[in-house]
Amino acid sequence: MSRPPPPVVSYAPERTVYVTGFSKNIATGLRVGVVISPPRYRPEIERAIRATTWNTPTLISSLICAWIEDGTVARFETQKRQDARQRQQVAREVLCGLPVVSHPDSYFVWLPLGEESRADRLANALMERRISVSTAEPFCVSATIPQALRIALGSVPFDSLRPALLSVRDAVEYEQYR
Repeated sequence: MSRPPPPVVSYAPERTVYVTGFSKNIATGLRVGVVISPPRYRPEIERAIRATTWNTPTLISSLICAWIEDGTVARFETQKRQDARQRQQVAREVLCGLPVVSHPDSYFVWLPLGEESRADRLANALMERRISVSTAEPFCVSATIPQALRIALGSVPFDSLRPALLSVRDAVEYEQYR
């Protein structure tokens, strides 16, 4: 985000526990995370970690610590945000006029569908074109599931994004006028 809100820790440092990982913001293969907490919570957190997880290899831990200290993590995050913004721009251009919901730094968009459209039917039609999208079902916590698609923008090479989104647009428009 260009102007993120202040972190929660700035309001309540004595009771804020910060948990993060590196598989989304750096590389999917880095299955390691960090927990930063006030000193009074550390013994319980350390016990929970020891009881529920395997140790991270020392080499990976050392690498991540060095990357945090030398600014590599910050550079990777900046590059990913720039890439996400470029992909969002392509999505805005291709899906212009459709009710897209997104954030400029995000690697996905939500596409709410009209009442006559069925997200599962659209997802299946797109899968036949080798384009994978998600319906709202896996992300919904209410009893009523909205007819919408979640379209990931970061999982395809940049050069393939525009043609894939054009196929999504074609499928959505076809579904609306069936």
